[in-house]
Amino acid sequence: MTVLLRAGASLIAGIALFFAFPPSGLWWLAPLGIAVLVTVLTAGERVTLRGGFLYGLLTGIGVFVPLLKWIDSMVGALPWIGLAITCALYVGAFGLISARLARAPGAPVWIAAAFTATEWARSSFPFGGFPWARLAFSQGDGPLLSLARYVGAPGLSFAVALAGASLAAVAVALWRRTGVRALLVPAASIALVGIGAAAAWPFVGAPSDGRTVTIAAIQGNVPEQRWDQAAQREAVLSNHLSQTHRLAAEIREGRVRRPDVVIWPENSSDVSPERDPEVAARLRAASADVGAPILVGTVHYDESGRYYNSMILIGPEGAAGRHDKAILQPFGETMPMREFFRIFSDYVDLANNFTPGTGNGVVQGGGVPLGVATCYEVAFDRAARASVRNGAQVLTVPTNNATFGRTGMTYQQLGMSRVRAVELDRDVVVAATTGVSALVRPDGEVTRQTSMWTNGHLVETISLRDAVTPAARLGEWGNLVLLLATLCGIAVAIRHDGGLIQPRERTEEPS
Repeated sequence: MTVLLRAGASLIAGIALFFAFPPSGLWWLAPLGIAVLVTVLTAGERVTLRGGFLYGLLTGIGVFVPLLKWIDSMVGALPWIGLAITCALYVGAFGLISARLARAPGAPVWIAAAFTATEWARSSFPFGGFPWARLAFSQGDGPLLSLARYVGAPGLSFAVALAGASLAAVAVALWRRTGVRALLVPAASIALVGIGAAAAWPFVGAPSDGRTVTIAAIQGNVPEQRWDQAAQREAVLSNHLSQTHRLAAEIREGRVRRPDVVIWPENSSDVSPERDPEVAARLRAASADVGAPILVGTVHYDESGRYYNSMILIGPEGAAGRHDKAILQPFGETMPMREFFRIFSDYVDLANNFTPGTGNGVVQGGGVPLGVATCYEVAFDRAARASVRNGAQVLTVPTNNATFGRTGMTYQQLGMSRVRAVELDRDVVVAATTGVSALVRPDGEVTRQTSMWTNGHLVETISLRDAVTPAARLGEWGNLVLLLATLCGIAVAIRHDGGLIQPRERTEEPS
């Protein structure tokens, strides 16, 4: 394979991965994209470490530049491209490692572990990490989704990468005509992944004998035109109040059941009811009208003046519980290294200075133990997992996607909620200011959803669940095991070939 052919194939692999994620949702392109990249790294003459990094980088650019286009709508092209390239560097690191693992015995297993390990690194560093576009989040409609219940999002990513690396190994073995023996490991890997997923499906979303409750989600919508800040805030609050009163009217008419709790989106009342008595009175009146407490996205201020992105539970008598967002979005809700980044863009001054919360992720709403993962938090394994381990029997993802217009961001986030539903065996209620709001069953099925940039509400009756899944019990051990597997693979490769740096002769890549 020539350098140009490898480079072009690497870029195509990234584009395939982009289309695997929502809103396209062509889940089968995820293993195929990995297969193409691994074929680039393993077919023909040996690829150097530098070549492996560059081919991986091209794949990363192919997926992250189009996938993260929604950032451009918020802060402009420079931060969008900068973040996309930063994320692509991790795929480059995967390419570098895989170039060393390519000819080790059992290579597909080590390569898949390496991909998941680099995903974990990207999800952790820098600035707390950025877990967007993990392979697991492309599998909402895929047959491997059931694995999430047992091995979590990291294990699901590993399974997808293993299927792709195994397909590549089969293709290379057939092209080289190396015999049946070379097909044993990849064929066995594909078979084990398929058998494991099939065996897990009967236990996914199994009927629950828990108490039945009714939950409503409100989508009030946001004016697309940019008014002055005060008018914009009032319009958003009024929209959500109006939609809640409309739900109350439907309840009185007998068209829907009275909910036990109502979920509003993140930032649905940017005017804090703790500081504005009139807003507090309007929220209490809405709660009394609908006959249930409302979980409202707003701002909480503590005695020292620090402020939090909070979901406050408000009933007819006032506040009754609160979740302060613990995992904040850097360069949006917080601004690391503000003075340094101001050199490149004045947008840094638009970033907030929220304080991360320290709660347990559970709010008791109308007798329903709600696990709350506010917007960005749903991308992080530890957020929803901690809620479930602390007693949450339903998960909710209140989110504000209005800033991102009509981009695919909200669908990408919904894909994450579908994986969390299966991973943690919980119904997930997504409440978004402008859509898409949705109700996700524990088998990952979206039973109801709204359109974007509309107002509306969703009501669903579900059975509570209190079992803790194997994935929730596994916690971070899955990532640690896969990191250890990557290190073992590198050790096997060194022992197999001798030395850490492979020979430079007989390579096609630039040195």
